[in-house]
Amino acid sequence: MTAPDLAHQKCKPCEGGVAPLRPQEVTRLLQQLDGWEYRDGVITKTYEFRNYYQTMAFVNGAAWISHREDHHPDMTVGYSRCRVDYSTHAIGGLSENDFICAAKLDALFSL
Repeated sequence: MTAPDLAHQKCKPCEGGVAPLRPQEVTRLLQQLDGWEYRDGVITKTYEFRNYYQTMAFVNGAAWISHREDHHPDMTVGYSRCRVDYSTHAIGGLSENDFICAAKLDALFSL
């Protein structure tokens, strides 16, 4: 599976009761994403923009994707950057949903 494959998948509902991904699964999925890092139990990436307008356009697009997938990241927004952190709070770790949404944000960023 590649990042484009991940970007075409749909998140599955997660209400807990399933185990977080094992470290080898995280490593395998992380290799399919561009520029994402695993840090302190989350996958994270900082997107850089030319100005505030472009930053906010990305944030709004990310919010739309998050709503459609019903899977929401933590975002830290500045004038020309947006850091995105994904984890699945319901299971206290990472799920495939985190990687699906990360791939979708990368696809949005490339537009």
